[in-house]
Amino acid sequence: MTALNTLLILLTAVCIPGLINRTRAVLAGRRGIRFAQHLYDVRLLLRKGAVYSTTASALFRAVPSVYLGSAIVAALFIPVGELKPLLSFDGDIVCFTYLMALGRFALILGAMDTGSSFEGMGASREALYGALVEPALMLTAGTLALLAGHTSFARIFAEAATGDLQLTVLLVLTAYVLVKIVFTESGRVPVDDPRTHLELTMIHEVMCLDYCGTDLGMIKIAGWLKTAALSMLAADAVTAALCPHWWAAAPLAVLLTGLSVGVVESTQARNKLSRNTTFILTIAALAALVFFTGYLLQLNISIQ
Repeated sequence: MTALNTLLILLTAVCIPGLINRTRAVLAGRRGIRFAQHLYDVRLLLRKGAVYSTTASALFRAVPSVYLGSAIVAALFIPVGELKPLLSFDGDIVCFTYLMALGRFALILGAMDTGSSFEGMGASREALYGALVEPALMLTAGTLALLAGHTSFARIFAEAATGDLQLTVLLVLTAYVLVKIVFTESGRVPVDDPRTHLELTMIHEVMCLDYCGTDLGMIKIAGWLKTAALSMLAADAVTAALCPHWWAAAPLAVLLTGLSVGVVESTQARNKLSRNTTFILTIAALAALVFFTGYLLQLNISIQ
């Protein structure tokens, strides 16, 4: 069962970028690229060597491995429906959050190690947005732990919700917050746009300008895994109240992020940098509201 859970997480990670590309193509009325084009691109990168700047230290070379390693371990904590993940222990929701932060921290250090003013500018933006979105992620994890009475993802989603309407609405709102967090963590519109390469406006992409070949391929794979982990958490929250089975959670994780990101990137423009702070703080405020509502439900306080 753990092997099936890990396989579904990997399939989710490789399917979401393909669905995003296909959704954008359909909404734009064009043929678009192949569904698996991103896999071919990464395979090409992994077959190439890496070129390093003379100003970069060993830290710069170690960052892709740390970034990918933290994303892999974080993804192994996530269950798919009722399936058990490969890694699980009490308090792993905190470990998951810190692993996500570790990957971001490593990428920021790597960008600053290059000595480039552009990458330093992107690193400062990433640090700011990360500091703002992490409370939302912690509050969302806290909401799940509060409702289930456990601090492990596997035990939180092991059983379905009681069927209470208020609890179901709360879980759906938790999933909505997680989907909004994906936009920030994966550097997508309206927070960032991975399709542009303007140094003055990029955030995530500008930190990877000096990476190429195998290193860049590892960074892209890590991004897929982070997106898949958060998307699966959102799908688990929805299916926990409606249909707590792996065959419902896995497709829902792909559809939630693939369609939502594809539609947003086709219909909206990226925010001005000055508005990104407000956007992320709104996510944190909504996460706090959901947590407080869950706390009231635990106290058996009726919400009219």
